[in-house]
Amino acid sequence: MTFKVRFIDPPRNYSLIKDEIDAAYFRVMESGQLIMRDELKRFEENLAAFTGTKYAVGVNSGYDALQVCIRALGIGPGDEVIVPAHTFVASASAIVNHGAKAVLVDVGSDHNIACDLIEAAITPATRAIMPVHLNGLMADMPKVMEIADRHGLKTIEDACQSLGASVDGKPAGSWGDAGCWSFYPFKILGGYGDGGGITTNSRELYDFARRIRFNGEDRETGQYHGHGYTCLLDNLQAAWLDVKLRHLPAWIERRRAIAARYDAGLSGVGDLVLPRNDREGFRHVYQNYVIATERREELFDYLTEHGVETLVHWRKPYYRHEALALEDNGYPFTELLSASVISLPMNVEIDDAEVDIVIDTVRSFYGA
Repeated sequence: MTFKVRFIDPPRNYSLIKDEIDAAYFRVMESGQLIMRDELKRFEENLAAFTGTKYAVGVNSGYDALQVCIRALGIGPGDEVIVPAHTFVASASAIVNHGAKAVLVDVGSDHNIACDLIEAAITPATRAIMPVHLNGLMADMPKVMEIADRHGLKTIEDACQSLGASVDGKPAGSWGDAGCWSFYPFKILGGYGDGGGITTNSRELYDFARRIRFNGEDRETGQYHGHGYTCLLDNLQAAWLDVKLRHLPAWIERRRAIAARYDAGLSGVGDLVLPRNDREGFRHVYQNYVIATERREELFDYLTEHGVETLVHWRKPYYRHEALALEDNGYPFTELLSASVISLPMNVEIDDAEVDIVIDTVRSFYGA
């Protein structure tokens, strides 16, 4: 169908920066620098600077970022990694695919890992915690790091949805041993195809990651340091991402302004629960604007029928898919979210008039 308001609109976003994107394309194509050249190096340097870390490594997906970091930290068979029950399956799959056990912990009202439940999940086999910064809001990293440090655990931040978020001024991806990023087109910094990245302050992890992404080879010496993968971020995607990264601070402010408009227009309407953004020191960048309602399916259908495109994440929690063979120890808040959340249009292409259409349509559903 034709929507009045799209959830995201890639062609419209492209039109905002068309000249810069086109110039980057022709620069790469005319130079013939396609793999591991200046564009990738420049983007990595700028990504590290943006996240306040020493190093960044471009890879070809958020999943590869996670699995490279798991391998870099020596996590494998017999080990356990704590991960939230409410997230995209890739977080747990990256653990399981390296022979380790994903130990699930429920989430809280911010949709992130419930820190008061972490310690009960720690066993002698626990090697790491993988907090996921969901929807643009970081997990409580001061508490996560305090627990990790006290128990001698590694920390991998799945920050794929929260580039630009921070706690007490310290950016996502700079707290743990490594931060992992996705540049999938729908992400806050999205490419024109898949892509991912790793940020870290560890020279050892940085060296491991940049070698393992290219079959284990150190490209400067030709020496192989182990059996690796082919999971590079290619030069053309890096060039485009570098263009978008320059716009990201302004785009984040636009997202925050849209969120404030939603907050003002939807506060007190029906049974809606709006995104949590009241924690002092936590900067929300609104990868998604996620509301919750007991009437989720009715609202989803109503918005679709009235030309507003929305998205429902994970109607069925990933641990309930039998083929994944994960332990379901009961995660009541995750179950609640899976039955009630819906994401409204959130993108920098949308204008205030379109935001108001969304607000008015939601309000009309409730007769408000």
